[in-house]
Amino acid sequence: MDIGLGIFVVSVLLVTVAAEVYIVTMDGDPIISYKGGENGFEATAVESDERIDTSSELVTMYARHLERKHDMILGMLFEEGSYKKLYSYKHLINGFAAHVSPEQAETLRRAPGVKSVDKDWKVRRLTTHTPEFLGLPTDVWPTGGGFDRAGEDIVIGFVDSGIYPHHPSFASHHRLPYGPLPHYKGKCEEDPHTKKSFCNRKIVGAQHFAEAAKAAGAFNPDIDYASPMDGDGHGSHTAAIAAGNNGIQLRMHGYEFGRASGMAPRARIAVYKALYRLFGGFVADVVAAIDQAVHDGVDILSLSVGPNSPPTTTKTTFLNPFDATLLGAVKAGVFVAQAAGNGGPFPKTLVSYSPWITTVAAAIDDRRYKNHLTLGNGKMLAGMGLSPPTRPHRLYTLVSSNDVLLDSSSSKYNPSDCQRPEVFNKKLVKGNILLCGYSFNFVVGTASIKKVVATAKHLGAAGFVLVVENVSPGTKFDPVPSAVPGILITDVSKSMDLIDYYNVSTSRDWTGRVKSFNAKGSIGDGLTPVLHKSAPQVALFSARGPNTKDFSFQDADLLKPDILAPGYLIWAAWCPNGTDEPNYVGEGFALISGTSMAAPHIAGIAALVKQKHPQWSPAAIKSALMTTSTVIDRAGRLLQAQQYSDTEAVTLVKATPFDYGSGHVNPSAALDPGLIFDAGYEDYLGFLCTTPGISAHEIRNYTNTRCNYDMKHPSNFNAPSIAVSHLVGTQTVTRKVTNVAEVEETYTITARMQPSIAIEVNPPAMTLRPGASRTFSVTMTVRSVSGVYSFGEVKLKGSRGHKVRLPVVALGHRR
Repeated sequence: MDIGLGIFVVSVLLVTVAAEVYIVTMDGDPIISYKGGENGFEATAVESDERIDTSSELVTMYARHLERKHDMILGMLFEEGSYKKLYSYKHLINGFAAHVSPEQAETLRRAPGVKSVDKDWKVRRLTTHTPEFLGLPTDVWPTGGGFDRAGEDIVIGFVDSGIYPHHPSFASHHRLPYGPLPHYKGKCEEDPHTKKSFCNRKIVGAQHFAEAAKAAGAFNPDIDYASPMDGDGHGSHTAAIAAGNNGIQLRMHGYEFGRASGMAPRARIAVYKALYRLFGGFVADVVAAIDQAVHDGVDILSLSVGPNSPPTTTKTTFLNPFDATLLGAVKAGVFVAQAAGNGGPFPKTLVSYSPWITTVAAAIDDRRYKNHLTLGNGKMLAGMGLSPPTRPHRLYTLVSSNDVLLDSSSSKYNPSDCQRPEVFNKKLVKGNILLCGYSFNFVVGTASIKKVVATAKHLGAAGFVLVVENVSPGTKFDPVPSAVPGILITDVSKSMDLIDYYNVSTSRDWTGRVKSFNAKGSIGDGLTPVLHKSAPQVALFSARGPNTKDFSFQDADLLKPDILAPGYLIWAAWCPNGTDEPNYVGEGFALISGTSMAAPHIAGIAALVKQKHPQWSPAAIKSALMTTSTVIDRAGRLLQAQQYSDTEAVTLVKATPFDYGSGHVNPSAALDPGLIFDAGYEDYLGFLCTTPGISAHEIRNYTNTRCNYDMKHPSNFNAPSIAVSHLVGTQTVTRKVTNVAEVEETYTITARMQPSIAIEVNPPAMTLRPGASRTFSVTMTVRSVSGVYSFGEVKLKGSRGHKVRLPVVALGHRR
C-alpha cells in the first residue's frame, strides 16, 4: 500500500514538473476589433482611440461567447484534470493562458482555430525634487487649477508589485473631496487579514494576478501576498512618482528631506499587481492585468516592467502576446508609458520596442548628494552619504573593522562588511569612526549600508566610513540615508589615500596587533543636496538604442527610446515590508534609481496633458511630449550621457538620440505643442506590414487584420521622429502634422544632418488653420558611407512662437 502511494505521488510530481504555462491566441476578433459576422453576436469593435463600453450587453455577451470557445477547445482536446486554464483574454487579444504539458501545447498548435502558442516567459522590474526640476508647480499645475486639481478625473493604471495603501502619499482624507468616476469600473480586493478594502477615494481599483506564477510553482503566499499588498516596495514607489499626493513630508531618521509629490497629484490610482518580490513576474499574468485594466477604463498605463528574452518561437520584437495586448490598449485610447530597460550604456539593450508604446529613458536630474571625509593630515576625500556630520571642530580616532574584532575566528563572517555588531570589541569602537570595506556583498545585496548603520549605532561609534578598494564595471553607488555620520568613498584612489594614511598612523606590534590608533578624521554634512547646472544627463544604466525589429538584433526603422525623464535617485513612497532595496527595509520612503522611476514620470505628465486635452489620442499625447522636449541642459550645452571610458571609469560623452530619443521632457511646453503627429491603429498596422522580415501571416495571427501596404516603408509611419536603418542612395519620407492650437499659424521648416548624409525638406513653409493637417517630405541622400549612424533634426518654427522638433537618425549604405 505504501509503495503504491509513493509511486502515485512521484508520478503526479513528474506531471506537474513537465507542465508549463502557454499563451494561446485564437481565430476570431477580440472585443476591441470584432465587427460582427458570428451568428447571434453584433459588432463590439471600437474606432481607433475609443474606449470599450464594458457595460454594454453586446460586449458582455460576446465576452462570454469567446470564453466558452476557449473552454470548448480545451475540453475537446484534453481530459478533464490534465490541464488548467488560467485566464481567458477577451478584450485586447482573443486567447487564453493554460498550464499544459509540452505535448498538449503541440496538440493545441495543430488544432483548427488556434493561431499561435507561445510558452510563457518572465518579466522583471526595471528598477521629491523632480516636480520642481520639471517646472510643474510654477508652469504646469497652475494651468489646471493648481496642484489640488492636477490630474483631476484621470485614472493611471500601474502593472507592478502592488501598493501599500496606508502610505500618506495615497491617503484621501484631508483632501478636497473626489467626485464620481463614471468611466472607471475597476474592482477593489480586500485585505485577507483585516477584511478592509485596498481602495479609498484616491486608490480606485486594486487587483492581483498570480495564476501563472502559481502554476509555475514560483508563488509563495507568505511573502508574495495573495492580494494587491506591495511585498516589494517597487509598486508603491512608481505609483507615488506618477500620482502621489502633493506636499507629503519626507522624514527619515529624524531628518527632513523635503516634501514629496507625484507628477499629477490629483490623479487616481488603479493597481494591477502582477510582479512579485523574488521572481519578478510572468507574461501571462501581466497580459491578464493589462487586459483587465483596459476593460476597467484606465486612461494611462504605467509599466516599469520589461520582458526577459522571449521564447525562441517569437521572432519579431513588435509581435508577441505582450506587445499585441498593448497595441489593443492603445487602440482603446489608453496611453502606455514603459521603462526602456536598465542594460545601458551598451547599444541595443532596450526592452521596449513598439511604436504604440512610449519608451522612457532615465536621466540624472540636478540634485546630487555629496559629502567629504577630512583626515588628520589635512587631506579632504570626496564621497557620498546622506548623513549628519560629526561634531564640528573635532577630529575622531579612525579604527579599522579588522583591527577591532573580538576574536579572529569571526573572519568567517567577513567582518570588514560591518554587518554584525557582535563580532566587534565595543570598547575599541565606541566614540570612534569605524572603517569598513565595501565588498561585492553590497553589490549583490547580501550586505547593506543600513546594516552598517545599525552596527555603528549598536557599538556607539561616532560614525563610519565605507571604503571601495576595487570596482566592477556597472557598479552603481547611491547615497543612503543614515541616522549616524557616515560616508562612502567611491573613488579607489581616494580610498588608497585613506588606507595609506591609516597604515602610516597606526602602530603595531610584531604580530600585527594594533598598539595605538593614531589616525584621525571627521565626516562632513551630507544632508544638503548640491544643485548642478550640468543636468539633465543620461544615466549610465539607461538602456540605449538603436531599436531592433527582431531577436537577431537587426535594426528597426523606428527610433527608441522615445523620451528622457528623471530616473536617478528619486525619492518616493516605500512599503515598510518591501525588500526590493535592502537599504530601505522597514522605511516609509526610498531614494532609488532605474528606468522604472523614469516611466511613471512620463505617465503622470501624460495625465496632465490628457486632463487639458481629453480628446487627444495616445499618439497625440506622445507627440506633444516628444516634439517639445529639450536637448539642451541647464547650462545651455547639448545633453551629455554617462558612458564607460577605455579604462572602465564613468565619463561623460555627447549624447545622441539613441540615448535620449527626442530629448528630456518639458511638461509646460507639452501642454501647448502647436502641432502634433497623430497616428492610429491602421497606421501601426501599416508600420508592421511594411517592416521587412515580418510576415503578413504573423501580423494576422496577432491582429486579425489583412495587411495594407499603402505606407510603402516603415520610415513613413507618422512618428514624431525619423529613423532609416538602411539608407541607400536617396530616400524620401513623409510626415503629416495637425494644428492643435486655437489660431492659424505659419511654420518654416528647416533640417540639418551630419555631413555624411544630405537632408532637404519640402515645402520650406506652410500655413495651417486650427484643426487643419498638412503633409511635408524629408529627403535624405548618402554622401559618404561611414559605417555609423548620422544624427540630425527637422525643426518647424511657428510664427506664433511654437517650436516643433523631430530627431533624425540614418545609416548610409553603398548601393
